[in-house]
Amino acid sequence: MLQFCSLYSGSTGNSLFVQSDNTKILVDAGVSAKKITEALSSMSIDINAIDAILVTHEHIDHVKSLSTLSTKYNIPVFATQKTWEAMPENQAKIALENQKIFDVQDKFEVGNLQINPFSIPHDAADPCGFNILCDNRKISIATDIGHMTKEIVKRLEDSSLLMLESNYDPEVLKCGSYPYRLKTRILGPTGHLSNSSAGKTISLLLHSGLNTAILGHLSKENNFPELAYSTVLEELRLNNCNSEKLNLNVASRSEPSKLFQVC
Repeated sequence: MLQFCSLYSGSTGNSLFVQSDNTKILVDAGVSAKKITEALSSMSIDINAIDAILVTHEHIDHVKSLSTLSTKYNIPVFATQKTWEAMPENQAKIALENQKIFDVQDKFEVGNLQINPFSIPHDAADPCGFNILCDNRKISIATDIGHMTKEIVKRLEDSSLLMLESNYDPEVLKCGSYPYRLKTRILGPTGHLSNSSAGKTISLLLHSGLNTAILGHLSKENNFPELAYSTVLEELRLNNCNSEKLNLNVASRSEPSKLFQVC
């Protein structure tokens, strides 16, 4: 058994849940501890059952309650050395024995989950995505990506389920209220991934067995769920892909998704 749930996903905070028969993990803790525990409780999962928290990068919308959860519930936290150094307040509060370090080039295990991290282009210290594998099933998590690369696409291949950033629509961003400097950051090579780029990426992956794609990390100001969904479908059509073979979803920033069975 391998299951996935997006607890919260968006520019206001991110936390994801993955479980196998005997292992339960969170990826990021970017909303309050109360929200995360309540979201897990809604699925009849006790926060005390969480075996680890994996950290993609140090931005506050990914680590807001990291030290609270780790300290209160004695949860190990896995991050790269550079990411630990980039979040000194969290590092100071989390027990040393719960500070686990991984290299983005190396595989590691949590329970019976195999974790394969990979580098992503984003304006953080050492940002990464994750492949999570169990019983020949593969989940991939790739958000906060300034631009898609052939190397990342290769890491996403053979995934049954993909959580992929679909952060903004360029026209909505251009006409929005963000200052020019912030717009430039989002559009830049270490910013975020657009709806159309997400669609193009999914089009490339359909041939490798992808059956469920969840669009995540949508901007509150520069995107709309319906727009992200329709743009990705249009990209699939333009690339002659059969969208009927894909279970396409959009993650909510305010409530958990359903619990997806990965098969």
